[in-house]
Amino acid sequence: NDWPILHALGGGDAILDMYKKAWEGHLRQYTLARTSHVPFARDGMYYKEFPVMFDWVHNGEGLTVFNLQGLSDPYNQNFQRRVKRFAGFYMNEDPHALNYDPAHKIIRSLFNGSRGPLMRKATGLDWAGDPIKIEGRFMPRHGEKNYEQMVEHFKDYNDIVGDHPQNLLATSLALNAYMLTGNEKYKRWLLEYVDAWRERMISNNYIIPSNIGLNGNIGGETEGKWYGGVYGWGFTVVVPQNGSLAHRNTVHSGFTGFMNAYFLTRDNRYLEPWRQQTEHINKQKIIVDGQLLFPRMHGDDGWYHFLPEPYNYNAMEIYYLSMKEEDLERVKCSQSEQWRDSVRGNRGQYARNCAWQGFLAGELPGYPEDSLRFDLDEIRLRMVAMRNDSSTPDTRLADDPMRFNPASVRSLIQLMLGGLHPGYRGGILHSRLRYFDPVRRRAGIPEDVSALVEILMIGLI
Repeated sequence: NDWPILHALGGGDAILDMYKKAWEGHLRQYTLARTSHVPFARDGMYYKEFPVMFDWVHNGEGLTVFNLQGLSDPYNQNFQRRVKRFAGFYMNEDPHALNYDPAHKIIRSLFNGSRGPLMRKATGLDWAGDPIKIEGRFMPRHGEKNYEQMVEHFKDYNDIVGDHPQNLLATSLALNAYMLTGNEKYKRWLLEYVDAWRERMISNNYIIPSNIGLNGNIGGETEGKWYGGVYGWGFTVVVPQNGSLAHRNTVHSGFTGFMNAYFLTRDNRYLEPWRQQTEHINKQKIIVDGQLLFPRMHGDDGWYHFLPEPYNYNAMEIYYLSMKEEDLERVKCSQSEQWRDSVRGNRGQYARNCAWQGFLAGELPGYPEDSLRFDLDEIRLRMVAMRNDSSTPDTRLADDPMRFNPASVRSLIQLMLGGLHPGYRGGILHSRLRYFDPVRRRAGIPEDVSALVEILMIGLI
């Protein structure tokens, strides 16, 4: 993660070489890896260098790095072939991967990929993978103590048939293909798919539905419930380790598709439904013991899971695209010199973005130095943790080494590019600036040159 951006900013060519070596190894490993129990991966977890079928929370994570390779390596032939092939999986260009229904303008299942959509209910086994021994060997990300708990974690992840907003993450593939080739077919497909979702939001009182049936109807595979389905508005599950409830609604990730459409058109029609959604949800607020609370979830009995902070998913991104003062109001930033104290928590990126906005507004003039020092401190901590790590190759899960990643680019994206970090769901980089070195003839700021973006404006192009 972040290595392609680091190289595109001006980092050494060794960074790009290491990334490509790791990526080729990743493709080979997951193509050769075969399941014995999970049906759809028995001939390989990857096929044609792409996940055979899985959801876009995870497909997006797996493509986070690849989708950014074009920033500094667009003429790489492998990259060019893969970009077009991957986009083609969602445009029905591969007869064995018919993920998209052009009549109803839907991706037909939450599980999709190079072998097409999974058109049945998913099981805990489908999500958890083949049986493995946990005790004394692995430490799963969700804290499961044994394989049985891993399967139990996913026991309610069943209703995957039909479309879900997180499938909009697949539009980044088409956007990359369009930027690479200039072929209008990629742009047409992207806008067709996003426009369909926009119409669904409007018809559902500006709330994006979390299930679209195979017949194109809202809630068509979840008994007519617009809030149904895995990762939907009503998707609350029990944590097997302790019996607590976990609210796993990922519909906000669909905004990536609308960002991609806005990137191509600069048309406000792709931002307005999300503004309306935020306003509608926050109007459902309640007062408990004198405190205002705002919902995050919706089920059979209406809105629930109320929290003290207003609902404002994607508010920062909407403001960044529009630069309208009324959009900044929805971000609800509280500029504070103590942003560093909260940046390590769950809302760390939110705190950092707010501090950045404070700097751009002239309220936190020390933010550039503080932010860079914070990132350097983070790198030191990661390197110390890596050196102290006592695990061995056969006791590490695939995600385990990511906490030692020495690349830290969030501050550099803000301060050098005037941009937003693309996150870890396979999105593209949105920024005001790019740099190119005319001597080395490559992407990145020239050696011995520095840059600081102190103000953002719009309407000058």
